[in-house]
Amino acid sequence: MGWMDPTVSQISAERPAAPPVGGGQRLVVGAVVVALAIAAGAYLWWREGRGSAPPVTTGTADAPPVSPTPPPVAAAEPAPPAILHPIEQAAVVTQGAQAASPSGPDSADAALRRALGELLGSKAMLAMVHTDDFVRRVVATIDNLDRAHAAPRLWPVVPAPGRFATVRGGDGAEQIAPANTSRYAPFVAFIESIDTARAAALYVQWYPLFQQAYRELGYPQGYFNDRLVQVIDRLLASPEVAPPIAVRLTEVKGPIASERPWVRYEFADPALESLPAGSKMLVRMGPAQSQRLKTKLAAFRAAIVRAVPAARQP
Repeated sequence: MGWMDPTVSQISAERPAAPPVGGGQRLVVGAVVVALAIAAGAYLWWREGRGSAPPVTTGTADAPPVSPTPPPVAAAEPAPPAILHPIEQAAVVTQGAQAASPSGPDSADAALRRALGELLGSKAMLAMVHTDDFVRRVVATIDNLDRAHAAPRLWPVVPAPGRFATVRGGDGAEQIAPANTSRYAPFVAFIESIDTARAAALYVQWYPLFQQAYRELGYPQGYFNDRLVQVIDRLLASPEVAPPIAVRLTEVKGPIASERPWVRYEFADPALESLPAGSKMLVRMGPAQSQRLKTKLAAFRAAIVRAVPAARQP
């Protein structure tokens, strides 16, 4: 399956999509309660099975008594991984106590939509962002950017329009067309227009929801901010590749011809093809636009690692 068309990638089988955030605070709380109940039941069953002592063997008239076998020593529970980049709780309380716990008919999802609208502007939000299930889209996409595939159907932003374009080089090999980078120009401009400090403050304010979604994705002891910083660092380390960049079509076995061959392109260079999904995206954007996004990523990283409440910012 190709990586160039953002409409056909599938989410990694080892990271199934989590249920939607939408449905309000009561649905979120209900899901957490059910998950805790199931986890508690499984934990107690596991502990009882491991911790129970074998039956004591008693003596008979023909044999001397046998001393009871001591119960096996239970293995120590693995300690939760250390948090490398904690979100300062003061920031969460100061900036988002009321918004993170909306009352009345307003749900957390609806309140977050309004906050995104204030940050991005309604027109930009409607054109570039999927506001439905936003938190889970962000969490799943961040986690997948460091993997082989990042399913566009889960992205929080609208994929770039148009088709991936190639040209023939002097040696007859296919290359990424220079005009292809223009597909990403509106997205790069959109990201640059976002106020970094306000975006970081919004993320910190709503961090409990991101953390909850990350645990539901399959990381019960994970810390989402650590994963986010890790992925940003991987993206910042993505290579800067000057054009032309050679590509090729993946081989398709079978009698049925592909109706959309442009989705089957891959990098001809095995080193580039082995990069994670997020780095591949940056490479095919071209060095100039890639560097602009890296600058924004670095600024956002600095803001969330600091996680300083807005009231204390200089």
